[in-house]
Amino acid sequence: MSHVQGAHLVGSINFDDAETTMRVAAEHLGARLRRIPDGEVGERFHWILFQADRIGEAAGMSRVGDTPIPLRMLDVRPVRLADGVRASDVELPPLGYAAAALASWETFSRLVGEGVIPAGTRFQAALPTPLGVVGSLVLASDRAAFEPVYEAALARELDEILAAIPHEQLSIQWDAALEFAMLEGVASMTQQPYEWFDDVWSGTTERLARQIDRVPADVEVGVHLCYGDVGEHHFVEPVDTENLTRFANLVIDTAKRDLTWLHLPVPIERDDSAYFAPLAELRLPSTSELYLGLVHREDGTEGAARRIAAARTSVARDFGVATECGFGRAPEGTTVPLFEAHRDVTAAW
Repeated sequence: MSHVQGAHLVGSINFDDAETTMRVAAEHLGARLRRIPDGEVGERFHWILFQADRIGEAAGMSRVGDTPIPLRMLDVRPVRLADGVRASDVELPPLGYAAAALASWETFSRLVGEGVIPAGTRFQAALPTPLGVVGSLVLASDRAAFEPVYEAALARELDEILAAIPHEQLSIQWDAALEFAMLEGVASMTQQPYEWFDDVWSGTTERLARQIDRVPADVEVGVHLCYGDVGEHHFVEPVDTENLTRFANLVIDTAKRDLTWLHLPVPIERDDSAYFAPLAELRLPSTSELYLGLVHREDGTEGAARRIAAARTSVARDFGVATECGFGRAPEGTTVPLFEAHRDVTAAW
């Protein structure tokens, strides 16, 4: 029977600052974590939505609509190319990911030096796929032209992170969410498809594989597969893990380097073996870690244990546990109980 070993923190955590996130994660999960994120605090609290403000600062870009759409400190109106502007002429400002990672790395490094974070734990920086940002925040008619501009800007952010943080202490996670809206045929708010390319399976997986291959071999790289998390709900509930498995296999086959880990969601209602059955076909190398997002705040340890039992009917290999997505927008006071549920159902590495 497979062993349940180790835990993974997807990224977003409901604390106000990176140091609190890291201290509490280390205190409660310690040796169960191979890497710790900064909690995606500040303007990153709602995943990629802050990118609209960043992109909108660039000369040649404008916002869609005249009235701001406020969300805390953000204006989440989409962006578009200004009239008469070619995408290739747009120079984007810093996107904020490198600056946030480098600031959090300083905190992380200090806490390792103080013995708060166990030696050997890596710092985890999460990045969205360019597809996710472009498909979510850019006017549909401009997506094809703007995609290479944004992808190049995000690659610069990654390069800045790689240049500043020792590779043996760094992990990069790519977050793939809008990909599954495309694969499941979910329409955008305008009732139009999100994608700007023909073959949705090859278009999404080849793009993700390209981002994975940007990460050098001496840096860990993982993928978080996601069905969305607005108001703690998926944009559509996966019927089972068939599309997750197919997508992961295509990415694994296309990428030139191996994944360090793969994470995928498990809806709270699914404690049946049928949900997990397609994972028997997953081609994840034995040297890569698998994390199932089966820990939920609503039913904690007891619910996680039921889903673990169901997963074991199809997943023969060892796996770790996680939540199905980040939980930075969960109710206040729920983080420590979630950490305790992770701890209760897993063994340390």
